[in-house]
Amino acid sequence: MKKIVSIENAGMSFKTKKGPFVALRDINLGITAGEFVSLIGHSGCGKSTLLNLIAGLTLPTAGGLICNGREISGPGPDRGVVFQHHSLLPWLSCYENVHLAVERVFGGKEGKAQLKERAESALKLVGLSHALKKMPHEISGGMKQRVGIARALAMEPQILLLDEPFGALDALTRAHLQDELMKIVAATGSTVVMVTHDVDEAVLLSDRIVMMTNGPAATIGEILEVKLARPRDRMALAEDHDYHHYRTEVLRFLYQGQKRPEAA
Repeated sequence: MKKIVSIENAGMSFKTKKGPFVALRDINLGITAGEFVSLIGHSGCGKSTLLNLIAGLTLPTAGGLICNGREISGPGPDRGVVFQHHSLLPWLSCYENVHLAVERVFGGKEGKAQLKERAESALKLVGLSHALKKMPHEISGGMKQRVGIARALAMEPQILLLDEPFGALDALTRAHLQDELMKIVAATGSTVVMVTHDVDEAVLLSDRIVMMTNGPAATIGEILEVKLARPRDRMALAEDHDYHHYRTEVLRFLYQGQKRPEAA
């Protein structure tokens, strides 16, 4: 499989009044096209920092990151980002929020009809065709996150970057959106990198789980390959021996291999 992202000896430090703070060190990771990779670890281990490096929102202070043969030097339409907060513009409708992103990426080479079709197709993909004209304050938190995912997908990114996109949602809504995300990824063949604190979420969704050591100076501790057949059904996996094995391996790393920061 084609390697779409290559992270080579990447490190990230920040200037503080007390001197440099090393957030990440010696990160080496390759991500292949169509792969779903989760980043997991205790709070403060640099998961979001690593995602931001892939997104190009911050640049590494050591090493480098390559995407499709080019060094990542900033944000780009080949990488769509969805944050924990939906970040919708409150004065725009669901359709207008998605259309704005489409226009920024494709406006210079496509007509109005094509841009409209792109925005509507993305909202249809996340099951929101009925909510095109609704404003953000008129829809639920789960629907807002789906608009955020639609906005990212509408740009046709090669990589979808998710920073705890379901972290602020209730358990039932979270489970529903996890199922929807699996369907979307299967339909689009997207490459996904997701930050999560949820062990079950990581095992359910991922092809590989990248487990981070505690910060500061966090790095990759272990990488677990999840060999569960797709499509995956959460109810069927509830009794699956392999599923529980992977879950136990992640818990072992987090709670035995890595002491909680407050207990160190």
